[in-house]
Amino acid sequence: MITNSQMIDILKAIAAKIIEEKDFLTELDNEIGDGDHGINMARGFGAVVEKLEGMADKDIGSLLKTTGMTLVSTVGGASGPLYGTAFMKAGAVLKDKNEMDANDLVAAMEAAIGGIQMRGKATTGEKTMLDALCPAYDALKAGVEAGEDLKVALTKAVEAAEKGVEYTKTIAATKGRASYVGDRSIGHQDPGATSSLYILKVLLANV
Repeated sequence: MITNSQMIDILKAIAAKIIEEKDFLTELDNEIGDGDHGINMARGFGAVVEKLEGMADKDIGSLLKTTGMTLVSTVGGASGPLYGTAFMKAGAVLKDKNEMDANDLVAAMEAAIGGIQMRGKATTGEKTMLDALCPAYDALKAGVEAGEDLKVALTKAVEAAEKGVEYTKTIAATKGRASYVGDRSIGHQDPGATSSLYILKVLLANV
């Protein structure tokens, strides 16, 4: 079970991880994109931390919705609308909840992925964050449905996301800025899939 106060801690920990990895994410994006993924994401999550001050009494849905709205308004490029939509869709599923269990997390992740697919017009196999998130979701859902402890199911989700990030090295980008370099993107891991993996790792570390 994750409480609203734990969710605040998780969101702050995500921000710290993204800021810590800012240079690496930017380096990845330099290879196949605009070179601003790490910078933009760090700025966005820095703004999220500021917004979370004074939200200790808010439900989990409100926390995630605020996170999403902040990312949309502060993160440039494609990442802001995509991550922002993901958090807002997850927040809608968790509206008025002060606690979330494993089934809530599955529902929230499903909604987040649906939001990304809708906003990005993307699917798996296109060298995007979905190549990490979709296999992670499948693993999480399978684990929860099998009655596994949330930490066990999330561990499998992170392992699936890690494999997804590795998979992005083997395919050409067909979406977004990276699609401009075509086959030259093969051999490089996707920065969006990488930042998604970081978010999942932080979640695992805090449940």
